[in-house]
Amino acid sequence: MGQYFNPEHELFRQSVRDFVQKEIVPHVNQWEEEEKLPREVFKRMGELGFLGINFPESLGGTNNDFWYTVVYLEELAKATFAGLSAAVSVHQYMATNHILRAGSDYLKERYLKPSIDGSFVGSIAISEPGAGSDVAAIRTTAKREGDYYIINGSKTFITNGYYGNFVNVAVKTDPAAGLAGVSLIVIDADTPGFTRTKLKKMGWKSSDTAELFFDNVKVPVANLVGQEGRGFFYIMESFQLERLVAAIMATSACEHKIEATLEYMKQRNVFGKPIVKYQALRHKLADLITEVEITKRFTYYCCDLFEKGIFAVKECSMAKMKATELGKRVADECLQMFGGYGYMSEYTMERAYRDARVGTIVGGTTEIMKEIISKIAIDGINYESAYKATQSNETGPVKAEAAKPVTSPEPVNTNPNNISSPQNPNGKMSATTPETAKEIIYSLPNRLKADKVEDSATHRFHFILDGPTGGNFTVTLENKNVVILDGLVDTPTCEIRAKASDYEDLELGRGNPQMMFMMGKIKVTNLGEVMKFITYFHRVVGN
Repeated sequence: MGQYFNPEHELFRQSVRDFVQKEIVPHVNQWEEEEKLPREVFKRMGELGFLGINFPESLGGTNNDFWYTVVYLEELAKATFAGLSAAVSVHQYMATNHILRAGSDYLKERYLKPSIDGSFVGSIAISEPGAGSDVAAIRTTAKREGDYYIINGSKTFITNGYYGNFVNVAVKTDPAAGLAGVSLIVIDADTPGFTRTKLKKMGWKSSDTAELFFDNVKVPVANLVGQEGRGFFYIMESFQLERLVAAIMATSACEHKIEATLEYMKQRNVFGKPIVKYQALRHKLADLITEVEITKRFTYYCCDLFEKGIFAVKECSMAKMKATELGKRVADECLQMFGGYGYMSEYTMERAYRDARVGTIVGGTTEIMKEIISKIAIDGINYESAYKATQSNETGPVKAEAAKPVTSPEPVNTNPNNISSPQNPNGKMSATTPETAKEIIYSLPNRLKADKVEDSATHRFHFILDGPTGGNFTVTLENKNVVILDGLVDTPTCEIRAKASDYEDLELGRGNPQMMFMMGKIKVTNLGEVMKFITYFHRVVGN
C-alpha cells in the first residue's frame, strides 16, 4: 500500500490503535448494555486531535490529507464496536461537513470549533417517517418570519439525535419549489419546541438513534447553512463522502472478523485436528479473504479519487454497495465457523453479526446504490459537484452524449403569442392553466418572481422538449424581462432537454423532481443556472 500510505500515516495508525485498545475495547460491553456512549469519549478524541483530522487549523483541526481519515476509520472499525464508529462518523463526516463546506464564519465558530475539540456532538436529520432517500419528499417546513425561521415537522432514524448538542436539519423553506425548496438549518438541542425520543434497535446499540419533533421551533436565520434552497444539492454531494466512509469501515470490519475467526479456527479441534485444517472451511475462508482484499483495493482507489477532488459518484456508490453487502456475508459466514459459540453474546461475533446488518441500509440502501450506478453506467448521466455548481456555475447533471447548443445567425421571434416580457401589454396569455409543454413555456412571463431576480442578471435557456406538445425554445431573462423565442438562438447559459410529457409532469406536479433528475428524464448542462431558474419562476401548480 506504499502508493497511499507513508511512515507518518503508519505512526498515526499506531496511535489510533493504542487509543482503541486501551480506552475503548475494555468498555465496549458496558457501553453496549447502557446503550450510550459517555461524552468523555468524544472529549478524549478531541484532545488527541482525532476529530479534526481534515479540518483547517484555524478551526482547531490538523488539516491532514484524506489518508489519515482512512487510517483512522479502519482502526475504529477494528474495535468490533460499530456503535462508536457510527456515532463518530456521523458527527465528524456528515453533521459538520455541510457547515465546513457551505457554512458562514459564525456557524463555523459556533459549531465547528466545539465539534472538533469534542465539546459538542452533532447529528444530521434528513430521513422522515415518509421520506428516506427521497430527499425532495421531506415535509418538515421552515417558514421565515423576520430574522427567524419557524420549523415544524419530524425526523426519524437520527444517529446522535438523542444525546447530541445540535442537529443539522433538512427542511422545506419553499414547499412549492421542489428540489430548490430544500435548505439546511442548524438547531440547538435545547431550543424550545424541539423534543426527541430514543429508539430501540437491533445493532449499533451504544450509538443513540432518535426520532425528532419540531413544534414551532424558532431558529435564527443566521443558522441557515449556505444558501436558502441549496440544501438538496449539498446533501446529494455529501452522500458521496458518507458512502465512502461506510465502505472504508465495512471493509476494515470484514478484515477484523476474518482475523478473529481464523484465530478461533486454529484453536477449535474437531475429530483430532483444528477446524482450520478442513478443506471445506479453509476454502470458504479463502474466498472471503479474496473478496475482502479486492473490495479494499477498490475502496482505496475511490479514496484516491476523493483525495484528488474528483467527484466520483459511481465509484463511491459501487464501493458502498459492495463493501456493506460483503460485510453481511462475512459476518454470516464467520459466525457459522464459530458454531454455537458464535450465537452467544459473550463472543464478539454475535455483536458483529447484528451490527453488519444495517450497513446495506444506512447512507442509501443497496437498491438505491444500484439505481445510481445504472443511471451513470447505463443511461449516461453524469453528476458534478453541487458545491462547485452553486458557487461557480459549473456543469451539473447532464447526458454524457448531449448535443452542443445550436446557434442561429439571425434570431427571429416566431412565437405566435408574441410574449416578450411580463410588462408587455400585447402579450396574449390564456386565462386557463397551461397544460402542454409549449403553453407552459409561454406562461413563463406571467410566472416571473421579479423580486427574486438581480437587476443586472442575464440568463439564456435552451429548452429542447421532444414530442408533439413541445418544441425548441430560447428563453432569455435580462433586466427582469423575459423574452421567449421559438427555436434555439445564441449560446445558452444552460440547456434543458426532456420529453415534452416529462417536462409537463414536472411543472404540473405529476412527477417527483428528485427522481426525474436522478433517472435522467430531465437533463441539464448547468445545475447552478437551473437552480436559479427554479427560484425565479413560480411553478404552474402549487405556487
